[in-house]
Amino acid sequence: MSASDCRNCLGDIIRTMTPEYFTGKHGGRVFGVRCNFRFETYAFFSGAPLLQLSGPPPAANITAKDSTKLDDIQTVDSLLFDISTLRAATDNFSETNKLGEGGFGSVYKGVLSEGLEIAVKRLALGSGQGLEELKTELVLVANLQHKNLVRLIGVCLEQNEKLLVYEYLPNRSLDTILFDSQKNKDLDWGKRLKIVNGVARGLQYLHEESQLKIVHRDLKPSNVLLDFDYNPKISDFGLAKLFDMDQSQGVTSHIAGTYGYMAPEYAMRGQYSVKSDVFSLGVLILEIITGRKNSSSFGTSEESVDLLSLVWEHWSMGTIEEMLDPLLVRRAPQDQMVKLVNIGLLCVQDSPADRPTMSSVNVMLSSNTVSLQAPSRPTFCIQDMEGDLEGSSDAYPRAFQSTSKSKATASPNEVSLTELEPR
Repeated sequence: MSASDCRNCLGDIIRTMTPEYFTGKHGGRVFGVRCNFRFETYAFFSGAPLLQLSGPPPAANITAKDSTKLDDIQTVDSLLFDISTLRAATDNFSETNKLGEGGFGSVYKGVLSEGLEIAVKRLALGSGQGLEELKTELVLVANLQHKNLVRLIGVCLEQNEKLLVYEYLPNRSLDTILFDSQKNKDLDWGKRLKIVNGVARGLQYLHEESQLKIVHRDLKPSNVLLDFDYNPKISDFGLAKLFDMDQSQGVTSHIAGTYGYMAPEYAMRGQYSVKSDVFSLGVLILEIITGRKNSSSFGTSEESVDLLSLVWEHWSMGTIEEMLDPLLVRRAPQDQMVKLVNIGLLCVQDSPADRPTMSSVNVMLSSNTVSLQAPSRPTFCIQDMEGDLEGSSDAYPRAFQSTSKSKATASPNEVSLTELEPR
């Protein structure tokens, strides 16, 4: 193909990028018969060009700041909200509009003047989530486009307030339904499978398909939001870590995350990677299929065991059906439920190398012909400790137990702990 023919073909493709499809987007692609055109806010092609044209046409001259450098949050003009707008939308953050409360602050439902429903995350003044975490979450979520990731609408930094504005999801978070003895009846097999598949696709996008590898580091049921049709969306990227595409893992001395979902290498040695999220997904899958929290103990107080150990015990004895949520038994395909348990156990293997990648997980979930590997016993378990959690009536969080001692700080199931560190 000559340079002029290539230019004409490219020009035809660019002209199909009408404002109807691409206005306000962070990236896009048009596929032609012999070539395609793509634009992003980051460098996505690292190879050498086969043909060097004399310069981009005016329509393709797209510039943007590098979103990975965490530029000043105030430069994102299109995302800024006035405090007055959000006060009016939430009835001045009234208790009747409060959707929930977590370690970083409260979340309120709001309605903008044009009728758009929103969820406003109001960070507490003494919140562990500082400006750097806020910047991380803003920059990350604003530049991520996937149907299984929550959509960030805007931000407000006025009058000492730190507010993040998200799309409103009517079914709220997974934990409010899955672990509620009445609401969990709404989670039939089809919905649970949809939630597992959606979260897995969202993680694959973060790990393998977005502009950088992104480790979420705090995947748990309360960070999986559900829309009207129970489609899941991963939320809360305040603890997320960015990787270059050729980077495989990082190490931190400040452990941040949620008790019950941390991978052993992260909780004990501060090593995190995409396989850390895979471990958290494994816990989530086992919770969804059993209807039980990993942070709950089972059995007598003298001989309590955690969910992973209990699932393994029944798996190895061939009695796994006794661990499945009674709401699913006789209402869901037995082989499919057992398959999900198998995948969950593969995800919580002690060694990161033994856990599958997210693309492999999605292949296993979507295929009925792929042979699943037999999992090994997950030895990273939890045991009770005496004492009370300060400021809470709940029992003190049980400590992670393994062959080496952990100095990691953990938190109860619904609270995230954060320590600030340079990024």
